[in-house]
Amino acid sequence: MNHLQRAPEDEGYRLPRHAHIVVYDDREGDDLLTVYDCGAAQKPPSAQFIGHLVRVAAAAETERTPTGCVVRLREGGRLVEQADDEWVVRPA
Repeated sequence: MNHLQRAPEDEGYRLPRHAHIVVYDDREGDDLLTVYDCGAAQKPPSAQFIGHLVRVAAAAETERTPTGCVVRLREGGRLVEQADDEWVVRPA
């Protein structure tokens, strides 16, 4: 269920402007990262990944929730797996 475009030179996946990443913390170790093209679009998610979102380097707002967090990108970016099951959001 991954509908995200690959970034050039295999540098992860492109995240559109205003993309939202919803992170559901799992008490057993693996989190669920769900990517939406836009929070206001009311469309199904574009992709889901298992792992941990360890850093957000792109321009974004992060809001803690009772079940994890929501990352709202301002200018898009790239979702890159830096190690096994460790994800980073980098600028576009």
